[in-house]
This record gives sequence, C-alpha cells and structure tokens, in this order.
Amino acid sequence: MSEDKKLPLEGVRVVEFTHMVMGPTCGMVLADLGAEVIKIEPVKGDSTRHLMGSGAGFFPLFNRNKKSIALDLQSPEGIEIAYKLISTADIVSENFKSGTMQKLGLDYESLRRQNESLIYVSHKGFLPGPYAHRTALDEVVQMMGGLAYMTGRSGDPLRAGSSINDIMGGLFGAIGAMAALMQRTHTGKGMEVQSALFENNVFLVAQHMMQYAVTGNAAKPMPERISAWGIYDVFTLKDDEQVFLGVVSDTQWDLFCNAFGFKDLRADERLKSNNARVQQRSWLMPALRERLAVFSAKEIMAVFEKHGLPFAPISKPQDLFDDIHLKTTGGLETMALPNGKETSVPLLPITLEGERLHIRMAPPKIGQNSVELLTELGYSEAETKLLFDRNVVQAID
Repeated sequence: MSEDKKLPLEGVRVVEFTHMVMGPTCGMVLADLGAEVIKIEPVKGDSTRHLMGSGAGFFPLFNRNKKSIALDLQSPEGIEIAYKLISTADIVSENFKSGTMQKLGLDYESLRRQNESLIYVSHKGFLPGPYAHRTALDEVVQMMGGLAYMTGRSGDPLRAGSSINDIMGGLFGAIGAMAALMQRTHTGKGMEVQSALFENNVFLVAQHMMQYAVTGNAAKPMPERISAWGIYDVFTLKDDEQVFLGVVSDTQWDLFCNAFGFKDLRADERLKSNNARVQQRSWLMPALRERLAVFSAKEIMAVFEKHGLPFAPISKPQDLFDDIHLKTTGGLETMALPNGKETSVPLLPITLEGERLHIRMAPPKIGQNSVELLTELGYSEAETKLLFDRNVVQAID
C-alpha cells in the first residue's frame, strides 16, 4: 500500500521464535500486514539460512519485512533480553518442538502470568492429543492425512509439490492471531492460539471425506478419479506441447464445439449434458486428443481465451518471474537477498483498497537489528559491547 496509508497491523509488535516454514509464514503474513516482527535467532543464525536444494528459498521468502536479533537463549543474559522483548510485544509466535519453550520458561503459561494481554501462537505438528508427542513434517502429515494418496497414483503416494501444510499452517496461525487481537479489544485479555500441520492437512482433504460421506464411494487418487467435468484434462498438442483445457458446462460445450467446428460432437445425443459427457469419457477423450493434436498450444489457447473457456499453459515455477499478468499487476516486487543479490518475489495474494502489500524490509542479516533493539530496551553502549564480547548477542554482516 502507498506510504501515506496506515497498514492494518501497524503498531502491533510480534516477537517470534521460529524456523523453517510454518512459523516464519505466520510472521511474514503479520509483517506484510504492517506488524513489527522481531525474529529471535540463535547466535549462529536460523539454520534455514543455510539450506540447499528445495529449501534454499525458505529463508528469503518467509522472513521479509522482519527485524532480527541473534541471542544465546542458553545463557541467563539471553533469556533476560528475550523476556524484555516479550514484555513489549502483543504477540509471541513459536514453532519449536513441544517442551522446548517450557524448558526456556518462554511457554504461554509462564508468560501470561506476567502479561494477561499477551497473544501466544504455537505452530505444532499436531494439536493436543494422542499424536502430540510425534515429530511431524509436511511430508509426514501428507502421507498420514490422505493428501499424498490423493495426489499420486494407486500404490504410489506422492507429496504435493509445495510445502502446502507448512504454509497453510502458518496462515491459520496468522488468522488465529488476528482473531485474538480482535477479541482482545473486547476483553482486554490475550489467549493461546494453536495451529497444526496434521489438522491443516485434514482440512485440505475434507472435501474428499465429505464425498465419501455423501456418496458412500471412496475418493480415488486424482490421476484416477472420475472427473466431475466432461473435459478437464492436460492435452498433448503439436510438437509435444502441453496445455490444460476445461469445458465444464453445457454452455461451454457448445462454445467449444462451435469454435473448433465439431458439429458432429455437438449433435451427438450421448454428449448433451456434462454428466453424459463424463459417462462417455472412455471414447470421447481419445477422440478429442486426436482432433486437437494438430494445433499448437498457442493456437489452442487463443481460441479458448477468445471464447472465455478455461485453459492454462503448463508452467514451471521459474517461468512465473516473466509472467505478464504478475509483472503488469505488481504481483512481483524486487527484493534484496541477504547476500546482496536482487530478485523478484511474489507478494501476498490480496489487495486492500485495490493496492498490494509491499516489501518494506528485505530479509534481515543475522542479528541485523540487535544493537537497535538492545538500545531501545535500555542497554547502554558498554553493556551492549559486553554482551557481544560474551557471545550472548550476535550481529553478522
């Protein structure tokens, strides 16, 4: 949003003890919405900073718009600084293994005795119950929660191609935090908010659970499902290009047949309704694949766009940096990475009064704001130097 407009969470302070994806996502959402989010890291920095492979993008994406202070929480001085920061906070967010925050004296029960208005967000693998002691990862809950079964083929469960539970778990944590802020305006009291990977995954597959409840038929994996739509598939076209095409209503079927001159299909009584076309897919889809294979993806997409029919190119993630819609609408914004390199990054997928929420601060370097925050808490220059000398606090350029 423009600088002269106040962001929705401006004036809200969040202190987060988070790493990996779930907890940092919650903080990123709150930060993008205007909250001041202070990330407390180990003196060596969040381990996510150093991940390779598929984890290389975790830290820069989920830690923008945040400040960083690096503390040794195994030292009394480090814990004291954490307590002082928390005393200034509206929200504390954490996603460490159960028991970790209790050992540090930073759990909700300990902190609320000092500040009953504090909102405390915990991101866990499971909500309290028989599984709560287990160690959970996104892939673990996808397997046990039915999502991997639905994504892969029978006998070949496959995780979704994104950290979907981690990210959505963080989103639900942020929603809970904002609900607690609203409740606090009425009661003056904070509360504990809990979000969990497994329960998030169950929510994602609830539509398939309800399919079974309504029909009595178990949902089949997506590659083998009986589609709800007559044409809702990926087609291989000229020069082996691929495109997704959808024809999901009777009106769209007429438009599709007219656009490509398929008068025989339009007149076929077996294909008069969407449900009828679903029943005829065994011969209809091979026939359509053969007829459309002579077109290029560009030609097919032009026809579908002209007639308002659903279509999509099969894009790779790196292709989205050059997506004309994202670039034109401001969906991507330039951001500096901790190593100084600049890149484009997607913004939150919402607008407020027609405006996107911008990046105000690049992902911080380790302890980038340590001195600033210590000074704010009343530490003198000499005291700050001593903390650095004892490696209680760190800042790495």
